[in-house]
Amino acid sequence: MTTLAVDCMGGDFGPAVTLPACRRLLDKRPDVRLLLVGQQDLLASFQHPRAEIVHAAEVVAMDDPVEVAMRHKKQSSMRLTLEQVKNGRAQAAVSAGNTGALMAIARYLLKTLDGIERPAIAYPLPNVKGGATTVLDLGANVDCTEHHLLQFAVLGSALDAALKSRDNPSVGLLNVGSEAIKGSEMIKRAGELLRQAGQSSVINFYGNVEGNDIFKGTTDIVVCDGFVGNVTLKATEGLASMVSTLLKQEFSRNLLTKAAALVALPVLNAFKRRVDPRRHNGAALLGLRGLVFKSHGSADAMAFEYALGRALDAADNQLLDKIQRRVQQASALF
Repeated sequence: MTTLAVDCMGGDFGPAVTLPACRRLLDKRPDVRLLLVGQQDLLASFQHPRAEIVHAAEVVAMDDPVEVAMRHKKQSSMRLTLEQVKNGRAQAAVSAGNTGALMAIARYLLKTLDGIERPAIAYPLPNVKGGATTVLDLGANVDCTEHHLLQFAVLGSALDAALKSRDNPSVGLLNVGSEAIKGSEMIKRAGELLRQAGQSSVINFYGNVEGNDIFKGTTDIVVCDGFVGNVTLKATEGLASMVSTLLKQEFSRNLLTKAAALVALPVLNAFKRRVDPRRHNGAALLGLRGLVFKSHGSADAMAFEYALGRALDAADNQLLDKIQRRVQQASALF
């Protein structure tokens, strides 16, 4: 029986989204137990033999400064959710709350693994091969050194190997060109470190990749600093939204486009399903002494269920143990 701790108050919609998602997961997975963390009066209606309510008197708002969440809301649903992992009551935690606060509290409570200076946010972006490319960091670390990018590569390799059953996932370094001589001085130093790690079989380093390689699926993993990664993520989300809007506009223009839409509908639906960001929801906070997954704040019940599923897969596949082993193997390079 795998136990997940769920911050039911986090995100834009709180229990209106988190509780239906939890219900669906429990109905599908008889081997799962949930600790539902939040305000008792708002969660009391949820009854299930494999669900336990953990009362939290406070909620971290989406716009709360990190300092407020850390110092003044010590009974928040976010903090108590992470404490369930720290105390061993749950194998993983899931929250749709304030990203900065979640990262700060998780780092404070769970600490980082030996050899890891900063945790990173890893997220799967869909590619044309029908799968997804794991990209990290996506916003936790705006300013990075070459050593941080090496650590991200090791963490991402462990995540990809555990969740996708790949023994040796390939790693690309996001750059402005594929040539080793391109990029900033930090990126060049990072490339040299990653090549050394590849020669030592710590990671499977492919080389430099460009932004379009993420969606081509050129490598299984792409590493970058948090500034570039977050911009890439937001641009991807904006593109998916734009495509959906444009399709709706075109299909409503006249009878000819409506007729064309009927013919193309199966293909368009398959495309929409593949790029639907809800199906890739659930970013992993890697490098901590515990499993933490972040759902998009605006997630609906379907998207939040996918985030729960990713956390469950990570726990079932002993992701934390596999990360620790990879980090130990790479410690000399760190």
